[in-house]
Amino acid sequence: MPSYLSGLALGLALILPIGAQNVFLLDQALRLRLPRALVPALCAALCDILLIAVGALGASALLDATRSLRVMLLAVGVVLLSVLGVQALRAAGQERSAGAAPLPLRALVLRTVAVSLVNPHAVLDTVGVIGSAIAATRAPGRPAFTAGAMTASVLWFAGLAVAGALAARRLTPRGRRWLDRVSGVVLLAFAVAFAVEAGRAAA
Repeated sequence: MPSYLSGLALGLALILPIGAQNVFLLDQALRLRLPRALVPALCAALCDILLIAVGALGASALLDATRSLRVMLLAVGVVLLSVLGVQALRAAGQERSAGAAPLPLRALVLRTVAVSLVNPHAVLDTVGVIGSAIAATRAPGRPAFTAGAMTASVLWFAGLAVAGALAARRLTPRGRRWLDRVSGVVLLAFAVAFAVEAGRAAA
């Protein structure tokens, strides 16, 4: 149990800070309401579970040793977050009807997978940090530690979806547009930060 709780605590510590993935999922929860808001949350949690498993198998050492892989990951993240940020800002300038159609399920799943697996910080946290922590744990406690880290992702993303969907009930059209603006600016800010980080890593 101590190993499980340690993995849970580390997983929550890494996932709680506001990042591009959390901004995207909260935005989707506000748009979709329940139960549909749980779809991107589940997709994000499954992606995290996959990355944690990959890290547990030793991929964290590869990330540490291969600088070009880190630079490539950051560059792809810059492109993805730039696109999502511009889309959010465009949406802020458009009037939304109450019955505006959400993304088709396939597009929603693919976009969630993209923002989860092509998010440099998410990959570096789950594969790099958690993978290294799993490797540093004594062998008997590794399965429990890994399970704890995976549980953290499921609990956090499900909670984020429920909280966002409940908050959407009180969100006015004007508030929706302001949220789109904030979401767009945050995503573009992360894109800039990743670009700077990629430049430093490549130097």
